[in-house]
Amino acid sequence: MAFNWPVFRVRAQTAVLFVVVMAAGLLTSHWMFLLLFSIIHWGCWMEYQSLMARVYPEYADISPFHRYGTIVAGWGLMLFATADFWKIGSLSVSGIGFWMIMIFAFVLPITELLFTKNITLKNIGISLVGLLYISVSLSLMVHIRSGDIWRMASTKDIFDRINLSTSAYTGFLVPLIIIATIWINDTMAYIVGSIIGRTPLSPISPKKTWEGTIGGIILSVALVTCWGAYVVKANWVHYLAISLLASVAGTFGDLFESKLKRMANVKDSGSFMPGHGGFLDRFDSLLFAVPIVWLYAVAFM
Repeated sequence: MAFNWPVFRVRAQTAVLFVVVMAAGLLTSHWMFLLLFSIIHWGCWMEYQSLMARVYPEYADISPFHRYGTIVAGWGLMLFATADFWKIGSLSVSGIGFWMIMIFAFVLPITELLFTKNITLKNIGISLVGLLYISVSLSLMVHIRSGDIWRMASTKDIFDRINLSTSAYTGFLVPLIIIATIWINDTMAYIVGSIIGRTPLSPISPKKTWEGTIGGIILSVALVTCWGAYVVKANWVHYLAISLLASVAGTFGDLFESKLKRMANVKDSGSFMPGHGGFLDRFDSLLFAVPIVWLYAVAFM
């Protein structure tokens, strides 16, 4: 397909703002990180529920407590994933999240039984899928940032040459690698696909091509790995593994969200970012990439 400069210009301008906001959340403090991903969690949930209501009209009739209680319960899971790294004085944010989960796990079923006239397993299942798709994934991102995975690791810094503890440095850097990989992959796939793309990747997303997809993965992995090896001068194997896992899993995440939109018969999940769509459009790759990278970190880092 021909390269569309007007579309690319709008996407690029929006992407610059997106990068600034993401950088503020990723690089300033762990509190900004939690705030940023709490907003992302809420936005993704609202769009997910809107899509599901289009696909399954009966889901539009769920009670307000079901609708918002599920989101709050998912947010509680995110707070629980802070693993005592976030504290307000002596109060642990993780402890607050634990009690939120316990309360909603008890209250939600009771309110459904007492106040919902038409309880269906389908509606419950849709919300459970949303918890797995959105809340668990973003909770694992918060858990990575907490550094809890590496608390019991060797005091030798896995990434080397930075005078920080293993848990602090890896917890700070791994989310940055994931976000950078996904952003580079998305941008490069669009450019390569626009210039030389000929072979459709999937009927689910007709505009995506094999050439663009492969080109995006190769370029994102190469750039991130080279940055780790020659700029940070660190253990480049982890950069290679994380960027490869994030870019491949992210591609499947993109296709999954495209399938949801096709089922709902909409072009975008939302409209909060011109040229990029909604929250799910922007973070669909992240939702699939994070659990895979989390498993890699637990197993090999």
